[in-house]
Amino acid sequence: MSGGMRQIADTGAAFPWLSLIILLPAVSALILPLLPAQENKSSPWPRNIALSVLLVDLLLMMGVLATRFDPTFSGIALVERVNWVPYIGLEWSLGVDGLSAPLVVLSGLVTLLSVGASWTIERKSRLYFALLLVQASAQSLVFLSQDFLLFFLAWELELVPVYLLIAIWGGQNRQYAATKFILYTAVASLLILISGLALALSGDTFTLNLSELISRSAGGSFGLLCYLGFLVGFGVKLPMFPLHTWLPDAHGEANAPVSMLLAGVLLKMGGYALLRFNVQMLPEVHQILAPALVVLGIVNIVYGALNAFAQDNVKRRIAFSSVSHMGFVLVGIGAVDALGISGAMLQMVSHGLIAAAMFFITGVFYERTKTLSIPNMGGLAKALPITFAFFLASSLASLALPGMSGFISEITVFLGITSQEAFTSTFRSITIISAAVGLVLTPMYLLSMCRRVFFGPRIPALASVEDMRPRELVIGLSLLVPTLVIGIWPRIAMDLYEASTDAIALPLLI
Repeated sequence: MSGGMRQIADTGAAFPWLSLIILLPAVSALILPLLPAQENKSSPWPRNIALSVLLVDLLLMMGVLATRFDPTFSGIALVERVNWVPYIGLEWSLGVDGLSAPLVVLSGLVTLLSVGASWTIERKSRLYFALLLVQASAQSLVFLSQDFLLFFLAWELELVPVYLLIAIWGGQNRQYAATKFILYTAVASLLILISGLALALSGDTFTLNLSELISRSAGGSFGLLCYLGFLVGFGVKLPMFPLHTWLPDAHGEANAPVSMLLAGVLLKMGGYALLRFNVQMLPEVHQILAPALVVLGIVNIVYGALNAFAQDNVKRRIAFSSVSHMGFVLVGIGAVDALGISGAMLQMVSHGLIAAAMFFITGVFYERTKTLSIPNMGGLAKALPITFAFFLASSLASLALPGMSGFISEITVFLGITSQEAFTSTFRSITIISAAVGLVLTPMYLLSMCRRVFFGPRIPALASVEDMRPRELVIGLSLLVPTLVIGIWPRIAMDLYEASTDAIALPLLI
């Protein structure tokens, strides 16, 4: 069985829009270290330049997709190909399809808002905002690369800014968390590289082009080994149990803007790569191992929810919540049909917005209270009523309240499993019941956290703290309004990727 050669739409565009989107932040980052340092106070220029560049970049993304991308076309559009290092077959090869389009926009939005959330950063601000700009370029390149080696270089590049952002601007145990993050991801990257190169060498001719690799559709024991290498490599980033343990430490020590990037973008790279490589490139093996992915997803959902109960640190509780919610992505991918994969895509977009909102608002009240310990907080609802309203709204979105994007994405995953006749009725029933346990646990640990943090005994020292500022209101609304819009009108997101998810699922149903 073959995954089929992907259609490629060469628009013949004279201007390399995708290259501009990718390179603009990275080139702008080179300017920041040249800015003059101020001795007694932090200069606003690094922050303002980063904010302006990322705003322009996001508008470019949205403008290019709105005017030049046809979401009804299931193949690769806006193709840009330049021989970069021909001796090793490396091409600067870019393109966009339904899988990458929504995630590129999500990446641009969350990164822009993370700069807005970094307004009070003063220490080494030039380096800090330069790293955020480099991170923005690397993220976009991961989603838009159509050459395996280029994809891998981007995958590695985005690790460096995150490591430094945690190691320099993180909390008390930042070195431990940053080191654990880089060790996990470095080992995972080695498996990704080996699997990808093995596929590139497996045919009659050596190729790194993703469309050509997809057309090979390796099977048998060789395809199984490549699939497992990708699964472990990308599963670390997702994060998939038991490869998830770096995430709570990283979130616990990272500042709020970096946590927004981790939850809003980096975890989505794992889900995107699983769809691109495991499902699209190795459909035969995926059909065999799909039930295992569903089981792993259920473990993620229940295990993450149970561990969230045990956390007395707000960010660690939200981190384990992310482990739980990303389990729905695994279940959707394992559903081996278009509806399940569509639910997985929508869950990535939805969780990216919701988790980024939760970590941002956590940063807002941490800035006021200087603590993330749930037992050390209480009565904040009276002191910070607007902050409470935003945190409660993001919590309701996270627990899949109808009318919010989390509900639509998770119910789509459920429907994808129930409609899949390839699974036995017993397997489907066990899957649905187990996932439902996670759905029941989620409001319990989220609403109990809201009760303990914002109600309970009031702490006198926090009686006069300032509520959310206009800048913070704009950031919060920029994340929660799309969550509400997608919840009410999910077609606005689903129309971007539906043709691509249908095409990916087609070989799985033959």
